[in-house]
Parts: sequence; C-alpha cells; structure tokens
Amino acid sequence: MKHILMSATLLLSSIAFAEDTEKKIKLKDMPAAVQAAVKEHSKGATIKGLAKEVENGKTMYEVELKTAAGTSKDLILDTEGKVISVEEQTTLAAIPAAARTAIEKAVGKGKISLVETVTTKGSTFYEAQYKAAGKKSEIKVDAAGKPVN
Repeated sequence: MKHILMSATLLLSSIAFAEDTEKKIKLKDMPAAVQAAVKEHSKGATIKGLAKEVENGKTMYEVELKTAAGTSKDLILDTEGKVISVEEQTTLAAIPAAARTAIEKAVGKGKISLVETVTTKGSTFYEAQYKAAGKKSEIKVDAAGKPVN
C-alpha cells in the first residue's frame, strides 16, 4: 500500500511538473503571428534566446534580447503575438525617486546587481535584484515606492 501511494505521489508530481514547462525553441518553430511580433520588437537588438513556456495550461513565448545600448530586454508574448509583459534593464538613477528610495532602503548596505522596469497588464513597476549579508534577494516596488507582489 505504501508503495502504491508513493508511486501515485511521484506520478502526480511529474504531471504537475510537465504542465509548467519552458523549452528552448527556434524562431521558425513559433506561430507566424509570434514570429512577426518577435521581428518587430527585436529591431535594432540581438535575439539572445527564444523559449516556449506552458504555465497553468497557457502557452506563452519568451524572447530574450540585448538592445543596441547593451542592456537586456525580455518579452513575454501570447500565441497571437500580443505582448503580455516586458522586463527591461535600467539603472537605479533612471527610475522614479520614490521607487529608488524604497529600493535603496530595502537593500541597505547590500549590493544591487540588476534593476529592471517591468510592464505587465497595463501597469509598471521596478524590480531590483541584490545581495545582502551573503543572501540574494529581490524587491519590487511601484513608482510611489510601495511594495508590489
């Protein structure tokens, strides 16, 4: 009986894992509408990676770019080529003062490794990845410096 329960648990875990997957793909393997969107959004940039992701039963496409300015920019597109979200590398100095202050306060004496402007579902927030006391963390705040989940 114990063996059957263990097998059932492993099977369910593998099914759940299989549902939320990311797989590297080539541009030619994307739907035509997604290919067109990738070509449009990557003008002046270098495509660093492409992936197909299935999350909660929804298929999305991730595009990793390096802009002409040398910064990273990631796009998530739906199956019709519509942009779902954009994460674009920026500097702490380039974000709104209230967001910058909130991030600096959270980081304290830690060291910031990356700051991004994230736009999703019509709203924008700022995300910073940092290392403090030997631990990697991140903070997300809106333009007013309020935490974002």
